[in-house]
Amino acid sequence: MITKRRTIAAAVVASLALAACGGDDDEPAADDTDDAADDSGDGDDADSGDDADSGDDAAEPAGDGPDCAVDEVDGDLFLYNWAEYIDPELLTAFEEQYGVSVTQDTYDSNEAMQPIISAGNSGYDVIVPSDYMVSIMISNGDVMALNKAAIPNYSNLADDFESGLPYDPEGAYAAPYQWGTTGLGVDKAVTGEDFPRSWALVFDQATADEYGTAGSISLLNDPRETLGAALKYLGYSLNSTSEEELNEAKELVANAPIQAFDSDGYDENLATGQTVVAHGYSGNFFVQFDEADDPAQYEYFVPDEGGTRWVDNMAVVHDAPHPCTAHTFINFILDAENGAALTNWNYYASPNEAAEASILPEILEDPAIYPDDLEKLEFISDTGDYEINFSDAFIEAKG
Repeated sequence: MITKRRTIAAAVVASLALAACGGDDDEPAADDTDDAADDSGDGDDADSGDDADSGDDAAEPAGDGPDCAVDEVDGDLFLYNWAEYIDPELLTAFEEQYGVSVTQDTYDSNEAMQPIISAGNSGYDVIVPSDYMVSIMISNGDVMALNKAAIPNYSNLADDFESGLPYDPEGAYAAPYQWGTTGLGVDKAVTGEDFPRSWALVFDQATADEYGTAGSISLLNDPRETLGAALKYLGYSLNSTSEEELNEAKELVANAPIQAFDSDGYDENLATGQTVVAHGYSGNFFVQFDEADDPAQYEYFVPDEGGTRWVDNMAVVHDAPHPCTAHTFINFILDAENGAALTNWNYYASPNEAAEASILPEILEDPAIYPDDLEKLEFISDTGDYEINFSDAFIEAKG
């Protein structure tokens, strides 16, 4: 059960906290930090495919990053993250070890976060953008190059995460945080066991009627994820830039027999019977299912037509008020034991190879968390100027 797992994770974190070392209590550069973002959001978030080209247009590395030493802090940390994505005990351990405070605000989509950062003076130090958004933010100058010398734990990443990722090939701007998939969670008490593992449960009225899902479905309030799901159901790439294909996907979403667009409480609403099918991120579902009275009542899967694999990343904001504390935080998260504690708490797959020895076996060996078959998955990639078409189509689909 998750309670047990989170207890174990908390114990690991507690054992890591060292005696506090100095750090100043500088105020954030922006005085609107607390109001910069909603306190609503979802962990996870977003995307893949082995031939993904998310970073084709990424900017060249901008240099060696700020002049920071290992474990240097230059003030408190202001973190802008997805909700329910980090164990609070990890944040407490960081505060105690480095003598700083951590303030965390949350967002519910990459598209909600990026304009706040791009506008400048957000007051945030570290953000957690998904793969395709890293590419966009590099091109826009929204994130600074990392000083790898201040992040020695970067080497704990598995080889295919340390370098070669399509959106940041040299790992110059971002450090992988967690990865996962986007799919469907289903209440089998309503659908039975023999329902199709297909996006038809969401997008086909006859299928939704047959299995009792019509009117009890939630889709993510996220243009790329939800239009991407419709595109996959239609047999297209979720990165399609065909106007005809996007219009087909828009009509599917507009006519889907759903209850709500929800990126905040979709997992909890499924587990409490308010919905029957929910579109969302793998780890969030696993947490809710393990807390349920009967976990076997629920199932998470990536539909047969395919879906999204994503990597979320830690990046330092271009005008971060405390860039050295930001680097120290990234290094702290990439520590092997801390990386394991993160996965043991939020049920998302870890890119941290050194952490695997301390990740609970039932997580590490679960093919729903660490899928063997990645062929049907795609990364969401940066489509450049076409991104606005996804946003506009989604607004139209929602009415």
